[in-house]
Amino acid sequence: MESLKLPATGRTPEVDFDFAQGVLRLSGESYPDDVATFFGPIFAALRAFLAEAGGHPIRFDMELLYFNSSSAKALMNIFQMLETAAGNGRIISVTWCYEENDDSMQELGEDFAEDLHHVSFTLKQIPADGAS
Repeated sequence: MESLKLPATGRTPEVDFDFAQGVLRLSGESYPDDVATFFGPIFAALRAFLAEAGGHPIRFDMELLYFNSSSAKALMNIFQMLETAAGNGRIISVTWCYEENDDSMQELGEDFAEDLHHVSFTLKQIPADGAS
């Protein structure tokens, strides 16, 4: 399956889904004007990837510095897709990166983690300059 790569904009995150390697990454900020238009192709590509035969492990790196409530719903949809796949036997890990001293992003990661039972979820503090 072909990778999905979208550059970051002022309102949308960088999307780097390397399906061949099983490494998926969102980074930056997410508050698009139209969440459905932005996340729709991401959902479709992820669904297609998860439906493919082949069970190599999947690593999902979340490095969002900020997202709005509409993006939070979209992220929950992504996590639900990953949770379903993990419940069906796929090995899936999520790394939730948050900047040091950003308690709200840490708490949001903890909240998402509580809803996932089959996905391995790790919170990772990164320096405030964004270097991971």
